[in-house]
Amino acid sequence: MTDREKAIRALREAGCSKKIMQHCLTVERTALAVARKIISNGHKLDLRLVSIGALLHDIGRARTHGIKHGVEGAKILRELGLGKFARFAECHLGAGIPVTEAKELGLPAHDFVPRSIEEKIVTYADKLVMGGQKTSYKRALGWFRLDLGPEHPAIKRFEELHREIEKLSTEK
Repeated sequence: MTDREKAIRALREAGCSKKIMQHCLTVERTALAVARKIISNGHKLDLRLVSIGALLHDIGRARTHGIKHGVEGAKILRELGLGKFARFAECHLGAGIPVTEAKELGLPAHDFVPRSIEEKIVTYADKLVMGGQKTSYKRALGWFRLDLGPEHPAIKRFEELHREIEKLSTEK
């Protein structure tokens, strides 16, 4: 069984719905497309990590659909011996949540901001997928603004993440 098949099995066994499974598969396809574009531009990254991280990022939705699904997902992954992928679950929310905001949201006092390029790619791809459908950055940004309010700090983080991904994808 491949690592990818194991990840899909983990989602099923954790109790993720077909809708969540479809979302995770679409995030994986989107993340891999972004990652390949970055690689073709001369940057190094781990495609396997992007693939499995994207598949497993929403495993916590088997337990809750609230903001704590990232924390729950990390717990599930650690319980399954897949702790290497726990940060993908933890830091995909919004465009990352710094420790000060985490405490305000009732999350553990922890920095949930993506650090590695692989984590950033999965976080970005997740924002470009609504349900099981890929959307444009502009539409995702509009939805984010509508959902969170135009001045929410996550908006700025999403814009910064977009600029970073675009730069990695286009600069030579």
